Amino acid sequence: MFWILFTLLFVLPVMIMTFLLISIFVVIPFAFIFASWYMRVKERKKQRREKDGLNVAFFHPYCNAGGGGERVLWVAIKAVLTRYPSATIYIYTVETAESKKILDKAQNQFNVKVEPEKLNFVRLSAQKLIEANTYSYFTLLMQSLGSMVLGMEALLKLNPDIFIDTTGFAFTYPIFRYLAQCPVICYVHYPTITAAMMRRVKHRIVSYNNSSLIARNPLFTWLKLIYYKIFGWLYGVVGRCADVVMVNGTWTEEHINDVWGVPHATHKVYPPCEVSELKKLRSLVKESDPIRILSVAQFRPEKDHPLMLQAMYELRNLLVKNELLWNKMKLVLVGSCRNAQDEELVQHLRDLARHLALEESVQLEVNVPYARLLQLYQTSTVALHAMWNEHFGISVVESMAAGLVAVAHRSGGPLLDIVLGRTGFLASEPLEYARAILEVVAMSTDDRKQIVQAARDSVDRFSSAEFEKSFIRVTEPLFVMT
Repeated sequence: MFWILFTLLFVLPVMIMTFLLISIFVVIPFAFIFASWYMRVKERKKQRREKDGLNVAFFHPYCNAGGGGERVLWVAIKAVLTRYPSATIYIYTVETAESKKILDKAQNQFNVKVEPEKLNFVRLSAQKLIEANTYSYFTLLMQSLGSMVLGMEALLKLNPDIFIDTTGFAFTYPIFRYLAQCPVICYVHYPTITAAMMRRVKHRIVSYNNSSLIARNPLFTWLKLIYYKIFGWLYGVVGRCADVVMVNGTWTEEHINDVWGVPHATHKVYPPCEVSELKKLRSLVKESDPIRILSVAQFRPEKDHPLMLQAMYELRNLLVKNELLWNKMKLVLVGSCRNAQDEELVQHLRDLARHLALEESVQLEVNVPYARLLQLYQTSTVALHAMWNEHFGISVVESMAAGLVAVAHRSGGPLLDIVLGRTGFLASEPLEYARAILEVVAMSTDDRKQIVQAARDSVDRFSSAEFEKSFIRVTEPLFVMT
């Protein structure tokens, strides 16, 4: 009873008085200062915008990497400049190549031409902070915090009118929404963390994001699960700072809605694929030519190129009594390398091919020009894709448009959005891939033509023109209001 009276008479009044003093001398003044600063920033940006036009900044550190994400960037820039010709585009990047070389690569590799007059590069220096190999532990969290440092550097160099992230660095969103006072638009290719990643850790499955050291130890597994759950909560908090969220397909949409929980602001916008020109290609394959199995994917661990080599190994076993047919088989791995780690992966693939005695049946081509890619499309029969839970699968769409029969992984975008009906084949294990490849090779010309035509008829919804229309439709309200 004494303690209750003591609390009511002395402790509670002191707590109330402390709260009031903090409110009067800290919170309220800070709120007034923030409101004043906010109005000044908005007014200065409005005056500059009325004088010089709209500044639109794209956050894409590796804008010269040459992957599907870079195609989204360049086609989005083209769409914005077409719809808003008075706008000026800025790209926050860590690339050191000359502007002309970057633009030439975008045109050569993606067939996207952007005039340099309305395009500027804001060069960032804190590249190491967003690279996975910088951190031995807590890589997701440290990369995300590093992206915040990079985001602050970007903001200090340019405060834009509209901020568009096309890479998935969600931890930059609160910086630009609250400090830069500008609308935030994002295009999400792949969630940074998903329930599937957590399940792999929980069930102690070794994969590219779960080392054998952690998978073998119950304590480490439990600690990593806690870490993932905390990171997932933070990822949801920063993700909800985006005003408009675009996702590249059904698989990504489901995961982003699960983690971010903003379905009203989330829109499915399929990435731009070069289908119009590819559909015009005609096969140049001759009966005497090698039977080329083509893979187009960046050389990254998650693309699972070793699975393709294992599939070729199984294919050789299936053709053990038909050596003549096996000798015609040729797997061509085409992709780009971003850095030394990717180049090391290419060397590991060459070593694995030798280990499996496949060096005569496997060809690797790195950073090929667009003209060479077209040539490979016209001289190949099968398109191979092996990434588990690929967020979308641009290479699958483009190979189908080019007239190849796709054999893709039975998961993610290929399963949910792309290979629907009799438009290709799905597989998950090396032997299943090998059997699918053999089925394509063994089928009659007419049956193969039916699959090719059905696939080509299905890909128009993934065209660059459709992407541009959807991108502008989704983002236009923010452009009009800004």
